[in-house]
Amino acid sequence: MLETTEMEPLVQQSTRNSRSIFSKILLGLVVVLFLLVGLIAIQPSEFRVERTATMNAPAAAVFAEVNDFHNWEAWSPWIELDPEAKNSFDGPDAGEGAVFRWDGNDDVGAGSMTITESKPNELVRIRLAFTRPFEDSSTTEFTLKPDGDETKVTWSMYGRNNFISKAFCLIMDMDKMIGDKYEEGLASLKQIVEDKTRQ
Repeated sequence: MLETTEMEPLVQQSTRNSRSIFSKILLGLVVVLFLLVGLIAIQPSEFRVERTATMNAPAAAVFAEVNDFHNWEAWSPWIELDPEAKNSFDGPDAGEGAVFRWDGNDDVGAGSMTITESKPNELVRIRLAFTRPFEDSSTTEFTLKPDGDETKVTWSMYGRNNFISKAFCLIMDMDKMIGDKYEEGLASLKQIVEDKTRQ
């Protein structure tokens, strides 16, 4: 049987080994954390997503749909993600200064859209501000280019990536996530304006 004095070195050695393992684990976690922060930091500081569709309708017909938030319910792909969202309108019915606010489920979050520039049959520029799940803002635009009886419609979103946005870029493809919704919305918008044009 080992005497107490003989066991002390073994206990000390075991304690040193435990501390050494803990230190290595802690150092490893710190290194991983620094690598992750570095990886997030080198993500692009700006982003842009855009999709284009050609519609067999005059630019005026398309402009009327996108320049009035009251019309978005018929074609916006985000409306169907939460039909029970609380929506409200402020300012003029359409055009510059018109505001649309929403507060919905986790799929749509909460925020507002404000038309900041409206050029008839050419451009609608909107400031998009999110308040949930996190605060962020960007700009979205509809650019209309008439071509005979058709109109080329480009829906775009652009802005700066903050740290949280950069982190999201590591786990999701923003161009695909937003771009797919833009394609859905443009397809619905195309059907609406073309149906109205044929009437």
